[in-house]
Amino acid sequence: MLTYDDVNKQNDKITELTNVLTFLLSDRALYDTQVISDLFFELVKEVEDHLKTQDKFVYRTLLASPDQKVRNMSNKFMSGGVEIKRVFAEYLKVWCDRKSKKCKQLYIKDHVVFVRETEEMFELILNRIQDEQEKLFPMLRKVTGDDVVIAK
Repeated sequence: MLTYDDVNKQNDKITELTNVLTFLLSDRALYDTQVISDLFFELVKEVEDHLKTQDKFVYRTLLASPDQKVRNMSNKFMSGGVEIKRVFAEYLKVWCDRKSKKCKQLYIKDHVVFVRETEEMFELILNRIQDEQEKLFPMLRKVTGDDVVIAK
């Protein structure tokens, strides 16, 4: 079962991590530490898990609606999720240590560019969260008539 409380907790965690990382990454002495890397990859995992959760539970309900506006919004959010995954993958290709097959360590060649691109990535993620709160979840509540449970 997935509840609005569950997705709100995911969104809060993602927002918290982006805020902390934004602050920490502004200090050149900190950006190349294991702590930053661990927090960063915790954020990556949280975003990936959140998008998977939506793919699995949220869109199925909206796509089944007879209302074309609802299905269109669902398709828009699904496409946005695919785009975030693509942009994230490209971003990680640039900033990951290439020594391992699975990216587990950041490799920052140019701090200024890294911070700028990271802030852009975080803005994309935070805008998505805001759109979910203001558009997607209210639409889902309207369709299901349930203010607590998203999917059983």
